[in-house]
Amino acid sequence: MMHTPLADSSLSDFVEQHAKEPLYYSQAWLDLITKLYGYRPILLTTTNASGGISGLLPLCSIQSLITGRRLVSLPFSDCCPLLAEDEESANALIDQAIHLAQEQKAKYMELRTGSDDILARRLDLAEGNLYVRWLIPLNTDPDCIWSILRKPVQHQVKKSQKQGVQLHIAQHREDMLQYYRLHLLTRCKKHGMPAQPRSYFLALWDNFAKSGAMQLLLAEYKGVVIAGMILLASGSIMRYAYGASDEHFLSLAPNNLLLWNAIKLGCIQGYETFDLGRTAIDNQGLMEFKRRWGAIQESLPYYYYPAMAGLASTSESSWKYRMLTGTWKKLPVPVAELLGGYLYKHLG
Repeated sequence: MMHTPLADSSLSDFVEQHAKEPLYYSQAWLDLITKLYGYRPILLTTTNASGGISGLLPLCSIQSLITGRRLVSLPFSDCCPLLAEDEESANALIDQAIHLAQEQKAKYMELRTGSDDILARRLDLAEGNLYVRWLIPLNTDPDCIWSILRKPVQHQVKKSQKQGVQLHIAQHREDMLQYYRLHLLTRCKKHGMPAQPRSYFLALWDNFAKSGAMQLLLAEYKGVVIAGMILLASGSIMRYAYGASDEHFLSLAPNNLLLWNAIKLGCIQGYETFDLGRTAIDNQGLMEFKRRWGAIQESLPYYYYPAMAGLASTSESSWKYRMLTGTWKKLPVPVAELLGGYLYKHLG
């Protein structure tokens, strides 16, 4: 059945008990993406014999003139597992979701659940395996993590320190604007992809900085911010969410220093896992970079009804992807910022 917002104590209690990373199931996160992009949140639930919540599948209904009508769980999340106490509840949630997709005449439904044996056995869902995630088990002693880093990684971290790169955790909302400047350049000129609008990053700060669920690390060299990293943390997981840098200072290895200090921060703050994020299996360079940090590769399948579709189902080696990135890199940054801010809500 469809449920009331997550402010309902029974739902929030269920999330706390079953989600390793509850941020994406929080009312604050759903409010952020729905208010910013105009999506309609839909919470599908099941109940057990005693009337308690036994399953939860959050969806967003997206209606776009560009990408069509679709259901996604959840936009702008790499992994949003279906939460269920048992197989019966999980299958009931999927049945509800498929019925809803049919009822809304959705072009497709995308479930970014990651590995799920129950979903994998469903004959009415298509499985996409274009991504993996990389996880580092943390330790209360950061030196234990340091020892598993490959020597070239350790060298780059030490080099950055010796060159005088300084790090600090952002304390002011204005610091996010410093990060956004770098994010825009990295996303548009290096990767050739639309960037989230400035309002999204400011909303991250406004909603999650005070609680520590969002932390921004900045790297400076001679008083100039040259790189930054946004961390999202909840439950037992700290996640590398976004990173950006000024390519003119890459010889100082600021990204390596940022990542090492983020991992140390995760250890000190008591998180069990550091998530290096989603990686396309076609991107062998990035795969090897994360492997050098001692990360463990984990499959990250997405499930679709009635068939694979959408941007997340497009291989980075495909001609469509290469054409998009090649064209976007040629745009002037102010134009890319304006277009990206408009287009991003259609890409969730």
